[in-house]
Amino acid sequence: MNHNGSGVNEKGSGPHDRVSRFQKASKVIQISIQRNAPVEMGGCDCPILVEGINDVKTLRELGFVGLVEKVNRGWPIPKLVAYLHSTYGVRNLVDGRGSVIVLMDWDRTGGRLQKSIRERLESLDVKIDEDLRTELMKTMKPEGRTVESLRPHVASILSEMSVF
Repeated sequence: MNHNGSGVNEKGSGPHDRVSRFQKASKVIQISIQRNAPVEMGGCDCPILVEGINDVKTLRELGFVGLVEKVNRGWPIPKLVAYLHSTYGVRNLVDGRGSVIVLMDWDRTGGRLQKSIRERLESLDVKIDEDLRTELMKTMKPEGRTVESLRPHVASILSEMSVF
């Protein structure tokens, strides 16, 4: 891809520089942190579902303080979906949005998991929030394709969040 040095590629599709990508990622992360936070802290008490323990550690470093559920807990997906449905319901009671933020990695395996979990939850009329994954897929691919690949960039992400 040719680049004209102005931060906009020659096809005119907009800025692709690291700063603007981190700003976009930081904004959606901050929104998700707010949704995830307990009600007592002004949040929506919306849990976030990730693949494993390293993803949990990364989210904690980014500032997520609420409930974090893991796919890799030794349960088959149907049991996990039933648990999420019975524990968190079909809509978040605070803001009426998705009852669970689903954040699988944006690699092939994560995509398959995301699709499987989405389809199973939606078949039970559970509304999910995929905004965080969608934006991270678009903005953070150069840095990696997994939640834990954000870890080396936590300081940069947090500094961008302080702008909002």
